[in-house]
Amino acid sequence: MPSQLTTAKRLLVGRPLRNDDLGETLLRKRIALPIFASDPLSSVAYATEAILKVLTLGGLAYLYLTPWIAAGVVTLLVAVVISYRQVVMAYPSGGGSYEVVRDNLGQGAAMVVAAALMVDYVMTVAVSVAAGVDNVISAVPGLNPYRVTIAVAVIAGLTLMNLRGTRESGRAFAVPTYVFVACILTVSGVGLTRALMGDAPVAESAGWSVQAQHTGLTGLALLFLALKAFSSGCTALTGVEAISNGVPAFKPPKARNAARTLLAMGVLAVTMFVGITALAMVAQVHVAESTCDLVGFPGDCATAPQPTVIAQLASAVFGAGSVMFYVVQASTALVLVLAANTAYNGFPMLASLLAQHRLMPTQLRTRGDRLAYSNGILGLALVAGLLVVAYSADVDQLLHLYILGVFTSFTLSQVGMVRHWNRELRIVIAPGVRRRMNGARLVNAFGSALTGLVLVIVLVTKFTGGAYLVVIAVPVLLLLMRGVNHHYAKVSRELSPRRQARLLPSRVHALVLVSSVNEPALRAIAYARATRPSTLAALTVCVDAEDMRSIEREWTDADMPVPLTMLDSPFRDITKPVVDQVRRLRTDNPRDLVVVFIPEYVVDRWWEGMLHNQSALRLKLRLLTLPGVVVTSVPYHLRAERDHESHAHAHDAHDRNDASPVRPPG
Repeated sequence: MPSQLTTAKRLLVGRPLRNDDLGETLLRKRIALPIFASDPLSSVAYATEAILKVLTLGGLAYLYLTPWIAAGVVTLLVAVVISYRQVVMAYPSGGGSYEVVRDNLGQGAAMVVAAALMVDYVMTVAVSVAAGVDNVISAVPGLNPYRVTIAVAVIAGLTLMNLRGTRESGRAFAVPTYVFVACILTVSGVGLTRALMGDAPVAESAGWSVQAQHTGLTGLALLFLALKAFSSGCTALTGVEAISNGVPAFKPPKARNAARTLLAMGVLAVTMFVGITALAMVAQVHVAESTCDLVGFPGDCATAPQPTVIAQLASAVFGAGSVMFYVVQASTALVLVLAANTAYNGFPMLASLLAQHRLMPTQLRTRGDRLAYSNGILGLALVAGLLVVAYSADVDQLLHLYILGVFTSFTLSQVGMVRHWNRELRIVIAPGVRRRMNGARLVNAFGSALTGLVLVIVLVTKFTGGAYLVVIAVPVLLLLMRGVNHHYAKVSRELSPRRQARLLPSRVHALVLVSSVNEPALRAIAYARATRPSTLAALTVCVDAEDMRSIEREWTDADMPVPLTMLDSPFRDITKPVVDQVRRLRTDNPRDLVVVFIPEYVVDRWWEGMLHNQSALRLKLRLLTLPGVVVTSVPYHLRAERDHESHAHAHDAHDRNDASPVRPPG
């Protein structure tokens, strides 16, 4: 069975890579862009839609706010991209926001950033996959009942691709990302050109009206609606920090290549978002949080899915059912799914860094067969899959849990960069360098103020919609990291060399556990005798009188040179009597060492193990908790021993034939 599992693993994941193959997995800019920037690039597919859905809560009359809200999102996106370019250049070792905050604001603030980012990465996978499934259903409405199943299957596929390694997954994801960018630029370019020429495309929803949930909004109520729409549109910024976390994955010069990739991502994201938003206004796209709020919507609003903004624009520009319509929908759905790959690269790297600092389990620091952080990838997939199932792969519900974490990291990292430049300015005296640093500090100060304001807006507008769960999750993760750190610190103190550890035990008491006089028991006794302990005894547990008489008779007949201690167990428990006996030995002789030998036979087929109880395993786990006790397993491999004996008999027979006199013929 192990060989079959290994073969299956090789087919799915690929052959193992050596440590010195790590350089071959480094990324060029053209591959790094779709790997690390697919999330912010794909966010334009639902950022505009998120803005429109909130504004239509007050009816179509408030759609005039869309360009102003989009301008605010663009301003914020530009500020964050410029700020993270400085992070990349100042901290080329990776770690992004976490490393910046840890270096400048301390470990406590860094743990807040790490917790917020981990939540955001999980949400990136859940939201991206759910949005991708939405676009598939917009093209093929009949798949709507299978929404959750498709989403879980997609997460499984993404996980498998990432387990094969960063570079290999990047090659698979590069083409769909670039096709999506080309499709969005084409749709917005052709649509806006037609509008300038007097032939503006019209969306299928242009004739639908919206049943407003809030009417006659003025003053603070209108401001709150606008701020809520703005916070929803800020989903366009998710994943911007991933490049700063993944600088070590770039080919040299790492920092420069990462900064250029970040700039390219920013330019493309802004262009695409502006194009889609402008065309949506021109084409009079109408969407609502609930399909039943759309007056004039064809079909049953309770079951029929609402077409996405991208689907409506592609239909208006190229025609419903046209080849280009399906190309746009397919590329959008695919890139939204692949946008989760940003988190698949950012989360494992961040988790590995946290494990290095002893804030997460050390298993997350280990690279797998393909030099990817496999445990981090699997952990991310598991949590994201549970979220998708819990929220029925509903984008609107999942978006309420989104972006709060990312703006926490944005704000704290920019504050950290301001402190970084303050420290550098106290050292640098060259006028030209100081001017550049002052400019960088000004950018980071503006960015921290802006993202801090947005963080407050997002928290206030989304708190009751589900953001409170993130507010709870971040402190829980903080407590988890503190607990992990405390555990590792305690273990480190306990493992530090002490004089007492070098002293030899006064005596060594050996106990061999036997259930009957058989070959595994005899071998364990022989092995125990070979270690020459101070005392040696066999130990058996009898659950009834017949067992006691049987084992006593077998022991006497075998004429064993080792005394047998029989423990009575009227409650048919084997573990407790043995543990009590060992504990008594330790209590009577605290400076002595007790070694327990456990004979075990090993079957050669996996299913045969299911036919035997696991009493030895349970006993070992219990004995390992006792101080001053060493547990030694003595395995007996059934098939191997039979083959060995057969071979030995054949060899002896061959020797006897060779030694026999040869009778001359006749």
